[in-house]
Amino acid sequence: MNAVNELSWWIEVPVAILLVLGSAFALIGAIGIVRMKDYFQRMHPPALASTLGAWCVALASILYFSGMKSAPVLHAWLIPILLSITVPVTTLLLARAALFRKRMAGDDVPAEVSSRRSESGS
Repeated sequence: MNAVNELSWWIEVPVAILLVLGSAFALIGAIGIVRMKDYFQRMHPPALASTLGAWCVALASILYFSGMKSAPVLHAWLIPILLSITVPVTTLLLARAALFRKRMAGDDVPAEVSSRRSESGS
């Protein structure tokens, strides 16, 4: 006889809400990409939305599988933690690469910040 693990409604409702919330963050990020004019502006919505959406989906996964096993299942936190570390770094590197390409093409971009202090200010 196979025992079917049934989740109670107090686990199913938060899981459903978190999954819808994660989907809403993904949709907001997609709309942000379409609405923004510049490459640099388009970088922000998906970076923020994907990180927040991943946290919501991971929490929903933890609740669901913890309820199924009747024990805490926390290894799903690894995904949003790694995303929270890598997404900002990747976004920064993509922005610097795009800025470098614009400078090389001769576009009007902000001047490069010198790494040395000015002689007159010391």
